[in-house]
Amino acid sequence: MGSYSIGEALNLLMKQSGWKSKVTEVRLRDEWEQIAGKAVSKYTRNLILDGGTLIIYTDVAPLKQELLLAKEQLKATINEYFGERIVSDIHVR
Repeated sequence: MGSYSIGEALNLLMKQSGWKSKVTEVRLRDEWEQIAGKAVSKYTRNLILDGGTLIIYTDVAPLKQELLLAKEQLKATINEYFGERIVSDIHVR
């Protein structure tokens, strides 16, 4: 058995227990304004991260269109922010 830092051990525990995806989703919601910007955050109703698919809920039609057009960039920004690939696709509703 190899030695792990506390951070590595916690990460491994979260992965094995299935908590990592929920913790990541909560963190994404909490830090959404920093990731997507104040305007996008203000008009985002909800975020759900489901198996690598980020579902963004908004009632603002122009924002939906903007998010759809910029989804590749947003995906890259989110993955860079987290330092790993957590989002593979984005749906806007």
